[in-house]
Amino acid sequence: MSRHFLIAPILYLSILPGCVTLPDSPALYQEPPAAWEVEQNNSRLRDMAFLIQKGRSYTAKQQAEAINPAQLSLPQQTQYNLLYAQIFLSSGDAELALAKLSLIRQEQLTQADKIKFLQSKAFAYSLTGNLLESAKARISLDELLAVPTERKQNQAKILETLGFLPQSNNPKAQSPTAGLAPWIAAANILAAKNRNPTEFNEALAKWKASYPDHPANFYMVTVPKANEALDHLPRSIAVLLPESGPYADAAKAIKAGFLAAHEHYHSNQTDKPNVIFYDTEKTKAAELYNQAIKDGAQLIVGPLNKDNIQNLANSAVLNVPVLALNHVPSLNKTNLYQFALSPIDDTVELSQRAAADGHKRALILVPDNELGKRVAAYITNEWQSLGGIVLEKQIYQTNSASDFAIGLKKLLNLAENSTTPQDKSASRHDADVLFLSAYNKEGRAINSQLKALSEGISVYALPNIYGGLIDSSNDAALDGITFCDTPWLFNGSYNGELSMLALHQVWNKYPTTYIRLIAMGIDAYHLAAKLPTLASTPYSGATGNLSLAAGNRIKRNLVCAKFAQGRPEILGFARDAKTGEKPGATPAIPAITPSP
Repeated sequence: MSRHFLIAPILYLSILPGCVTLPDSPALYQEPPAAWEVEQNNSRLRDMAFLIQKGRSYTAKQQAEAINPAQLSLPQQTQYNLLYAQIFLSSGDAELALAKLSLIRQEQLTQADKIKFLQSKAFAYSLTGNLLESAKARISLDELLAVPTERKQNQAKILETLGFLPQSNNPKAQSPTAGLAPWIAAANILAAKNRNPTEFNEALAKWKASYPDHPANFYMVTVPKANEALDHLPRSIAVLLPESGPYADAAKAIKAGFLAAHEHYHSNQTDKPNVIFYDTEKTKAAELYNQAIKDGAQLIVGPLNKDNIQNLANSAVLNVPVLALNHVPSLNKTNLYQFALSPIDDTVELSQRAAADGHKRALILVPDNELGKRVAAYITNEWQSLGGIVLEKQIYQTNSASDFAIGLKKLLNLAENSTTPQDKSASRHDADVLFLSAYNKEGRAINSQLKALSEGISVYALPNIYGGLIDSSNDAALDGITFCDTPWLFNGSYNGELSMLALHQVWNKYPTTYIRLIAMGIDAYHLAAKLPTLASTPYSGATGNLSLAAGNRIKRNLVCAKFAQGRPEILGFARDAKTGEKPGATPAIPAITPSP
């Protein structure tokens, strides 16, 4: 696992909750509530818990407001405050949630409620910026969790939270929270992973010797030597990319990632392969291929444009292998490998994840364009191959938010004038999943309108739903959406040294729409050494776990995440690249947050 660390500094807000206990003064004595009142309030509290579990916090709050706290027994008051804190957290009111939590005496809670209490406390402190208290709550929570996957997720959050603190401000071992010191030491060591792998490995060995049985050992993985993966790299590589025209900006981003890998993984000039770039806008790809061979190239990377790839395949005998940077369907030629950020992989991985999560009956919503139609076809084919059912497909126009509601109402079998919360009961109940293709801004509006129109439908979206950088205030509208994307975007999902964090100065020069292409350039460089063995040995790359499919197409196994409080929380790889197994739960890992 890689470093759990955010680039942007986090401001602290002081929260000073006090424990409130009911006074024993005779002057404040109250008659105990009648039996019928106890049962009535128990019923209301159960209703609150059910509504919160179903994500209907607004209705739960209405139920809470109908309760008179003075009529509650002491156990009921504890339940009431805990549920009310969860309601406040669902709307982002962390200070109010902490005020309710401060009224609770933890020793009065059952084991299950202690878990909810500490989870709520950790989350509330995190929202206010009090990261130390958030970490302390999670450390206390850790020993209560019995499910291994839940405990791993909590442990990853401990490291993430402590990693957000500047090391100079990290508290020392004298903190009253038991077990805090080794967690802080582990978080500090992880900070060096991408900055200095050699020092990291040395510090890691010392930490493991001091804490051999500590759960953080799961995350403390030695960084491999830089050149281990590049032993079979060709000595001369030709790169065919456009330097002008409509694909020039995309080509620059790929080139930036490619050159970053070229510069990083070679300690001196003698072991660096010779890399020559050729402009596909000035000369046909087939001619450039022949010229590169004359210049001594042992591998051709590119072209990028599909027409150029087809031209090369039609016009030349490929005696020297070609790693094309796009995918032409049905094209199959010896020595031609196709590597692309293809929607085929995106839809396959997303469908695999949704099927593994137990979904069966699907709706599809895509934009009214050619890519949207292809995506709908890919999802339909994959979903049906998994035994799923596609109930209906709809398109939406991208030029008006009102059109999103029109498409959604058609999918949900609602009248066009449906606007009130009561209309939710009229929406269709035979679907359990919606597959969505939408960009970040569109997805926010679509998800918000879907929640207003229906309940119980999970949303699984193509990777364009995520802008690539943390934007929690705006992306809160995406909460609940699951998507599968490039591992490089999530700090800790990619084990290579050229993580997104390490290359901040490189990708920061490009629009966010090109960030994934930098990861593609990194992988293109590594694939130059991996092509001979890729059929038998998948490669854990920046764009995914890479393996060779039929027709020499390089397919990508992606990392899936789910938006919570505007942040993508990692669920794990959609399926194992080596075995094809369905996804399993993995610890939550933070995505990258932009620097200010």
